[in-house]
Amino acid sequence: MYQRILVPFDGSDTSCRALDAAVRMARESGGTLRVVHVMEDSAYMTGYDPMGGSSGLLLKAVREGARRILADGVERAGQAGLVAEAELLDPPGGRLGSVVAEAARKWQADLVVVGTYGRRGLGRVLLGSGAEQVIREATVPVLVIRAAAEA
Repeated sequence: MYQRILVPFDGSDTSCRALDAAVRMARESGGTLRVVHVMEDSAYMTGYDPMGGSSGLLLKAVREGARRILADGVERAGQAGLVAEAELLDPPGGRLGSVVAEAARKWQADLVVVGTYGRRGLGRVLLGSGAEQVIREATVPVLVIRAAAEA
């Protein structure tokens, strides 16, 4: 069974589903869970702000939001009966897949559990697939949890 499970978490429905699956697996195997959140450069790159703010203030706000997302993930795991570790990943210029794969290597994870939106067509081409990036980059197994089927 998997003992070191890493979960990229952004607070979305699919990442919550992935976290719930990872929590169940970790509880059943007596494993350890690490919840990570990746701050991509594009989330806080900015130019001129007509309201007079600075990119430093924006970056501070984005980091605080990221910390709240991580805290929510850890709390969700705790409510399900599992203590989870948290790590904010803030690499300059890093792509999601590479950053998650490197975090999994450094932490010596033996499984990554990631949620996917199941985008198709133009949306997938334009937005890419974070799960697909992780699958390509990771050196450990990746379990992909799909979004809930719409009614």
